[in-house]
Amino acid sequence: MARLAGKVAAVTGGAVGIGKAAVQRMVEEGAAVGILDVLDQAGKALATELAAKGYKVAYWHCDVADEAEVKEAIDSVAEKFGKLDVLVNNAGISGTNKPTHELTEEEWDRVQAVNVKGVFFCTKHAIPHMKKAGSGSLINLSSIYGLVSAPDVPPYHASKGAVRLMTKTDAMIYAPDRIRANSIHPGFIWTPMVENHLKTTGMDPEEAKQATAALHPLGHMGEPDDIAWGIVYLASEESKFITGSELVIDGGYTAH
Repeated sequence: MARLAGKVAAVTGGAVGIGKAAVQRMVEEGAAVGILDVLDQAGKALATELAAKGYKVAYWHCDVADEAEVKEAIDSVAEKFGKLDVLVNNAGISGTNKPTHELTEEEWDRVQAVNVKGVFFCTKHAIPHMKKAGSGSLINLSSIYGLVSAPDVPPYHASKGAVRLMTKTDAMIYAPDRIRANSIHPGFIWTPMVENHLKTTGMDPEEAKQATAALHPLGHMGEPDDIAWGIVYLASEESKFITGSELVIDGGYTAH
């Protein structure tokens, strides 16, 4: 398949979970991909594995909460592969699971730094390259909790609501530049982040997993590939008339 032939993408949080699946599917569909992450061992291993198969891919260390690192990494992706067409703002953390009145300022700020400011920094430094390329696709990973809420992890829910509205704003600002912006809203996807989050519930791990799966009308959690194919779609020309939209991939969670 070659749905992304000729395109160049940067994927934040690309070393594991949804990001890793997105990188794998995007290179298989013909894109050159820059993997951005702070998990250097996993990121380098993925890049090495995919490069050995003949795919165009490379890894850059990048803390999305550090603007200087973001600019250097994104500029380097564009320099290595000749341009930048697609940015997948996937990097994120769930943060501390406490009621609002028990949270510290530091616990709140850390989640916003990665999940909100990180999207801002990456978008800010990708836009000039997309303008130069003549078009682009911004793909921001929000969450079902950018659409609805639940009585836990307040900083995370706030951050994903912010990402949803940031996406719509940028969709309108950059439409004249033929740069599209869309958000993806996953349900619970079985990734290291979700696994770690369930450990904070105080429940038996297997019981927590089963209870979370049952929240979805389809009766199970999703897999990283379920989201990766949505990313491929929004990165491709198949979605050329879609901007400012929300792609909900949640097993029916928000249909309640």
